[in-house]
Amino acid sequence: MALFGLALILLALFGAPLFAVIAASAMMSFYLADIDLSVIAIEFYRLAEMPALLALPLFTFAGYLLGESNAPKRLVQLTDALLGWMPAGLAIVSLAACAFFTAFTGASGVTIIALGALLYPALKQAGYPDNFNLGLITTSGSLGLLFAPSLPLILYGIIAQQLNLTQQITIDDMFLAGILPGILMIVLLTGWSLWVNKSVRKPLSHFSWPKVAEALRASAVELPMPFLVLGGIYGGYFAISEAAAVTVLYVIVAEVFIYREVSLKKLPEVMCSSMVLVGAILIILGVSLASTNYLIDADVPATLFETIKQYVSSKLTFLMLLNIFLLILGAMLDIFSALVIMVPLLLPIALGYGVDPVHLGIIFLANMQLGYFTPPVGMNLFIASHRFEKPVMQIYRATLPFFFILLFAVLIITYVPSLSLALLGR
Repeated sequence: MALFGLALILLALFGAPLFAVIAASAMMSFYLADIDLSVIAIEFYRLAEMPALLALPLFTFAGYLLGESNAPKRLVQLTDALLGWMPAGLAIVSLAACAFFTAFTGASGVTIIALGALLYPALKQAGYPDNFNLGLITTSGSLGLLFAPSLPLILYGIIAQQLNLTQQITIDDMFLAGILPGILMIVLLTGWSLWVNKSVRKPLSHFSWPKVAEALRASAVELPMPFLVLGGIYGGYFAISEAAAVTVLYVIVAEVFIYREVSLKKLPEVMCSSMVLVGAILIILGVSLASTNYLIDADVPATLFETIKQYVSSKLTFLMLLNIFLLILGAMLDIFSALVIMVPLLLPIALGYGVDPVHLGIIFLANMQLGYFTPPVGMNLFIASHRFEKPVMQIYRATLPFFFILLFAVLIITYVPSLSLALLGR
């Protein structure tokens, strides 16, 4: 078994698909335990029966469709009209626009590609330092991961529900829990943007009601969408999957039939592009849950907890070690793979230390957010390097101040659980 595990690790290092490595591990474990391998197929069937699972492909498709339209341009115009008059207004516009767009697309790379072309030249023309511009856009691309209807929030909720915990977690809970931590990150980065650019003379736009009215008219069709979707969820009118279906219908009507920026002929292409991401998530999720069932049956989480408990007795110490581990994990794995592989192992251990499962989810995602621009696998670093035609090391150096600010935010989120749980009344 040890040789087989070593072989799997080597295959992963040499580029074998992650789902194949996990599936092989699960199949070998079940085989050695003399358990019929049909349990893996049963796990996929159980996953397919989850109503909330429909939200993943629907929200992803809606996000990709928004990225193909001129919605990013209208979003920047609207935030500029509302916030551009403030000191360092364009930087604040960039933070707000990127966070909102990432929340709906669920992919920070899409945000950098879609909004980077608009924001980077504008920031440069306004007189902001080049490294500040690169760092701002690269890090802002992942800001929206804590805001509804972010795909990682939904995925964490789905995985947690599969573990049959004594304390039930809903995706609605995750949506509410991410609001204040997400706002904290934006506020801290806004403060940094104001501070670092205080001596730079930039042409600031003046607040103008006609400009606001024009931006509102341009976005009049898209603007009600978040209020309709989130209001429907928290008002009890929609389940998560129904809200996702309403979002898709709304976006298709807006972008295809009203704005006419995406043709009917292009819809299948956008669907295919978005479903590649969804397919990868689902197949990894299916085999990972099968593997997780074996680990739970073998009492692996309980054994890990007992082992860790011998060396770490304090909840605060556990949280500190958890942050270190998650920062390293985020630098090695993409957020979706990290969620489906590690949450089933970490969640039972965290519960043993008295960590609220919703709070753990926000800690997990906040750390993974930093992983997007942490070497060696920080996806945003490479996307930004390609998009702006800059060396990866320059992008990395540009993100360092933002990394430490967001790391400070992660520590606050970790050690002040009320920030995540206050809106849940806990």
